[in-house]
Parts: sequence; structure tokens; C-alpha cells
Amino acid sequence: MQTLADSPTRHLVLGITGGIAAYKCAELVRLWVRAGHTVDVVMTEAALAFVGAATFQALSGRPVRSSLWNSAERNGMDHIALSRNVDALIVAPASADFIGKLTYGLADDLLSTLCLARDCPLLVAPAMNRQMWQNPATQRNVAQLRADGVTILGPDSGEQACGETGEGRMLEPHEIAERVAAYLQPKPLAGLRVLLTAGPTLEPIDPVRAITNRSSGQMGYAVAAAARDAGAEVTLISGPTALDAPWDVERVNVETAAQMQAAVETRVTGCDIFIGVAAVADYRVVAPSGSKIKKSEASMSLELAANPDILASVAARPNPPFCVGFAAESEHLLEHAELKRRRKTLPLMVANLAQDSIGRSDSQITLLDDHGVHPLPLASKTQSARWLVDHIASLYHARGSSR
Repeated sequence: MQTLADSPTRHLVLGITGGIAAYKCAELVRLWVRAGHTVDVVMTEAALAFVGAATFQALSGRPVRSSLWNSAERNGMDHIALSRNVDALIVAPASADFIGKLTYGLADDLLSTLCLARDCPLLVAPAMNRQMWQNPATQRNVAQLRADGVTILGPDSGEQACGETGEGRMLEPHEIAERVAAYLQPKPLAGLRVLLTAGPTLEPIDPVRAITNRSSGQMGYAVAAAARDAGAEVTLISGPTALDAPWDVERVNVETAAQMQAAVETRVTGCDIFIGVAAVADYRVVAPSGSKIKKSEASMSLELAANPDILASVAARPNPPFCVGFAAESEHLLEHAELKRRRKTLPLMVANLAQDSIGRSDSQITLLDDHGVHPLPLASKTQSARWLVDHIASLYHARGSSR
């Protein structure tokens, strides 16, 4: 999950319309303020029936606006001033009624007028009963907003305040915050396809035992999310992990190295960048038992065979994508990582000490490329992944311009 503290500080405007989900926006404002963002809140008259303005004024530390006629900015021009020099306007929850207003350009209160006069991106988080969401009129309105360049956040599916269950539930505050942060990231990989492996592989010994490793998959999932935030279309081929798939990322689940290789070979054609983050088991059992091996006092030997080198096989293709490898070492980090990079003819290798990274939420990585060694500071895996993706984008575009 993206960490709010890893995002640059922003100036955001939050528009709240009438709906029971309005109470969740108190947590949304709290998250943004805690991350260092400046938040102005604009409420409709209907929103005030659900949550008081004093709540949001206390959380944001700024006056809450709700009236078109009692403006405090620029000679009564709140509907103009509030959208200038801000990073984004987010409407959450956005009711069916307000979505209809946006679609047809109606402006009869401060928030709808602000949306029409805005000079910043508009993101909308719908929240309504499932039947209202599925109604053809609502779906037409949402499709038109998308066509007009408005970003739609959600909705989610689940239990609703009315007691029914279905699609139309507003995204949770942390999900909205995460998606707004992702939207505001630069897009150096826009239009590119990224294929990425992550997590461990699991090589069976028998139906209940396996050879695996300590990889949690956190770094690979963070890189997948960072590539998505950078505008890429991302496919993530993942070994067994306890992590949720990043939103808007296609995840393909595999277990063994052979399955991972097959999944990569099926999808690598046409991809622009391949990033091998997965900790692929070096060996597999030659003849796994079809039934559970019973414990005995006797010692047991397993015959192991080397697994395929997925990254090397991709890099050796006639017209390979831009390939990035990961080297997790326990000693002689830079020496071993550079030897691996040269052996596999990779433009970029990411090196880290396994004992300082596996299972942790932070990481200290070093980037090795044809220009030298680039150590990065200790940071969350989210931030490290963003720095890495920025470097990948720089090398990728420089390679393209030199051809």
C-alpha cells in the first residue's frame, strides 16, 4: 500500500455532498493533514445534514465553505479562488444527484459552481445505493464524466447503510488518499507495458512440504504500484504471498519457478520493460512425492535440479524488453551484483543485502548500470520503488533517444 508520508505535500480541495459516507471524510482529512497536505473543505447543504462543518474545520485547521453568498475569498469569488493554485479537487462522497449536476454543467451552489469554474484536476468518489449506481442514467452520467476527463474513484462493493449489499459503496478513506496520491505522481512510463515478477516460488517436496525462501513480495508489489502510478500498464506475476494485489494491476498467481517462467513467456512479447523482482528458488526437487512422505528415524536425501533463470532467458531474447534485475546478497554486495548484471547483460541491476531487507517495510537499495553505482538512502519500500521507477524511466527513454 502506498504510504501517505512518501508523497510530496499538496494543496487539495475536498468537496463533500449529501450521503451517509460523509462521516468517513473526517478520517480522509485527518490522513491528508497528517501527511502534510493543505486541505480546504467545501460542503453542500445536504452534506451539512450528515456532518457538521466544525468537525472539518477542526481537522483541517482552515475555514469550511458551504455558501455561494458568504464568500471569504477575492471579493466573494470563492468559486473561482478555491480552485486556483491547488493540485486537485476531490468530491467524496459524490451523490447520484451531484454526479448528474456535474454531467450537465449545472451550478446552483458553491461546490457545483467551483467544479464548473475549476482550474485543476477533478476526481470523484461516488457513493450511493446499489440500484442508484446501476441505474442507466447514473451509468450514462459517469461515462460522460470520464469522457470529459474526470477521474472516477471506485465505487466499491459491499454492505451499504441501507442494509443492501452491492456496488456503490464509497472507497475507504485510505483508499481514496492512496489513489489521489497515485494520480498526482508524474507519468514517465505513460503508454508503456511493464511485466514484473514478485514474491518467492514454492517447489514441492510432497503434497504438504516445499522448498521456498523468506521473500515476502513487498518490494515487488511496491515496484508494481510505482510503475502503475508512473502511468504504465502493469502485469504482476506473483509467487505465493499474503499481499493484496495493487489496484489497477493485473496479477497472475503462480507457485513454482516453472510456472512463473511459463507465465512470463506467455506475456513478455510486446512488453516494454521487464523487472525480475521475484526471489525464484534456485533449485527444485527432481521427483516430488505424490503422497506425504512419512517421518521416520532414517535420514532422507532429496535430488535437486537447477531451476531456469527467467531473467536471463528474457534478456537473451532476439529483441528483449528493457530488463531490470534484483540481486539480494548476504556479502560482497556490489561485487556480486555487478557480476550478475554483466553475466545477464542487463542495463540495470538493483542490489540489496538480504538480511537488511527481507520481511522489512523499509529498504536500502543500490542501483548499478552502465554509468556506475547509485546508492539510495534507507527509505520505505514504497519510496525506494518510486526512485527505482524514476531511474528505469530515465534509462529507458535515454536508450530510445540514442537509437
